[in-house]
Amino acid sequence: HVRHVGRAARAEVSHNPPFRKLKERFVEKFGEPPLFYACAPGRVNLIGEHIDYCGYAVLPMAIEQSILAAVSVNDTQSIQLANVNPQYKDFAVSSEELQIDRTNPQWYYYYLCGVRGVKEHLGLAPLAGMKCVVDGTVPPSSGLSSSSALVCCAGLVTLEANNKMLSKVELAEICARCERYIGTEGGGMDQSISFLAEEGTAKLIEFNPLRAVDVKLPDGAVFVIANCCVEMNKAATSHFNIRVVECRLAAKLLAKRRGLDWSCVQRLSEVQAALGASLEEMLTMVQEVLHPEPYSREEVCQTLGVSLEQLRDGVLSANTQHVTHFKLHQRAQHVYSEAARVLRFREVCEAAPDDSIRQLGLLMQQSHTSCRDLYECSCPELDQLVRTCLKAGAVGSRLTGAGWGGCTVSMVPVDKLEAFLQEVRKSYYTSDPRRAALEKHSLFVTKPGGGAALFLEA
Repeated sequence: HVRHVGRAARAEVSHNPPFRKLKERFVEKFGEPPLFYACAPGRVNLIGEHIDYCGYAVLPMAIEQSILAAVSVNDTQSIQLANVNPQYKDFAVSSEELQIDRTNPQWYYYYLCGVRGVKEHLGLAPLAGMKCVVDGTVPPSSGLSSSSALVCCAGLVTLEANNKMLSKVELAEICARCERYIGTEGGGMDQSISFLAEEGTAKLIEFNPLRAVDVKLPDGAVFVIANCCVEMNKAATSHFNIRVVECRLAAKLLAKRRGLDWSCVQRLSEVQAALGASLEEMLTMVQEVLHPEPYSREEVCQTLGVSLEQLRDGVLSANTQHVTHFKLHQRAQHVYSEAARVLRFREVCEAAPDDSIRQLGLLMQQSHTSCRDLYECSCPELDQLVRTCLKAGAVGSRLTGAGWGGCTVSMVPVDKLEAFLQEVRKSYYTSDPRRAALEKHSLFVTKPGGGAALFLEA
């Protein structure tokens, strides 16, 4: 059954403070009321880090924090963008010239990714002109998917402004592809949950083909998000894309050693599928085939029988051309073990044994250890915050999102919640003046929220 991101629901904007603020700012900026509103939520990934772009299932849920847009439509073929937050500057561009500067990841380029993705997918020419004011409650560069929510919001706005309809799955796939215009080679989790989320349930999101399955989280525990107050912008650094490339190279080397046609292999999941192996067998194969010492570019070329130029052109991305060594063993070990943890997490949620909260907490802790030691995408502040959360009463705590900064997610028994929040505030935030100033928006309880939506004024 294909459910469409369809015609907008009617909402009483005057009773909704975020929309009311957005409308006021829109009228102030453009001298006219908006025609419609859109929102796309951020997300927290409960388990399954850095494996979506390897083809493996992940387990996120949408959060209440979202990106909001107020929009009017015209026939000027221009797009005028403004942001409620004064630190983000206005931008205007012709809808015929949607150029995205990947060396300079400004907020409006993420918006243009969504516009351009829908325009190209539907072959829209001319594209409707738009005036748009954006606001957001997802903390930027926090690992809660503020950038992908902005891309999704823009894709949804473009669809509505041009009076077109697509299924949620199609729109999620378009937005996952088009975020690559800004240079991030992500896997599609963030965009998928933004569109496919439903209130009250987490989702197991599978790829190729994309589908989302409800996962009922256990009663008796809540999830708490805590920001370590170190910002990390995926598109502004090469950390993220280096990991994507390392996984791609690991897949190619494993495929070659097992006699597969490695040249067309891109993901670690493809090697498993071609061999008909289990995740446990893939982990054994990693131990046998890939050595723990970093691979030099020369060794990779020699093993694959390609020139350095072919490696640069065919495998490395624009911002990973400088990388000279690759930790293939560690990255593959993380991916295959994390993929197994996601499936186990879902099994525990479904079976709901008496000690399910303890089991899920343990899986989250194993995930963080793997992210820290094998994938090396943590940072000292995240590790400190995870230790603080465990000490304060969480049964499990881990980094969430790309890492290198951003947030942790902790599973906390309901009866320990107040004491937990108090202890984390005291130990991590109030002891540091900079963190203390950010604490109000850095520590909060979350529950599964709904997906992206359109609204008209009632």
